[in-house]
Amino acid sequence: MAQLRFTFGTMGSGKSTQALQIHHNLRARGLTTILTTQLDRAEGRVSSRLGVSAEAEVVDPSTDLFELVRRRMARLGSVDAVICDEVQFYSPVQCEQLARVVDELAVDVYGFGLLTSFQGELFPGTARMLELADQRSEIQVEARCWCGARATHNARFVDGVQVVSGQLKVVGDTSGPSAGEVTYDLLCRAHWMDGARKATGAQLELLGSDEARQPPSDDEDHSGPVEVDPAAVPTPLKANER
Repeated sequence: MAQLRFTFGTMGSGKSTQALQIHHNLRARGLTTILTTQLDRAEGRVSSRLGVSAEAEVVDPSTDLFELVRRRMARLGSVDAVICDEVQFYSPVQCEQLARVVDELAVDVYGFGLLTSFQGELFPGTARMLELADQRSEIQVEARCWCGARATHNARFVDGVQVVSGQLKVVGDTSGPSAGEVTYDLLCRAHWMDGARKATGAQLELLGSDEARQPPSDDEDHSGPVEVDPAAVPTPLKANER
């Protein structure tokens, strides 16, 4: 019976390597597979940090994965498995399409992805895969924080400083910070939370020094009445609010 399997882990835990290994093993047995990815480091390929890679279908937000597999089956006669890398970036609807591939087309699906984002929250695709999968497993290759503790969280840095705001989907480097570039690193929960608190505090300081709070310049005429829309006045931001 076909199954929907979801395997998750931190960066560098070997998710892409395992996806490529399954793809290779099934192909070696003469089975037909579809390998998919989104926002991988190499366009149109699934690539591992160990240096191995394979051509892959690029999934974008408009891709209907059920229709992709159904059309491939009609053309080739059969599809035995679909291997999906970077599945954390798939939409919840696309995760449901993968479940349909299993249930209606009887094709095995292997999904690989991150558990949480740099903001410390489940990716929408990851959350849906956890809800739908027949099997859920964590890769047991343990990465380590700089302090030596087990790394559990992915952290994003800009110019070497941890950030907790910004676009969810940004492909960055993992080799180290350089000016103006986004980089990623693995941290234990304690050090991730410490960096997140500092990043949040820095954002609140920026709000406190907003130009709108500064005195008006002398060359502007502010002598007339000012009309204020009460509905447009923002609620005061408190430092202890999250």
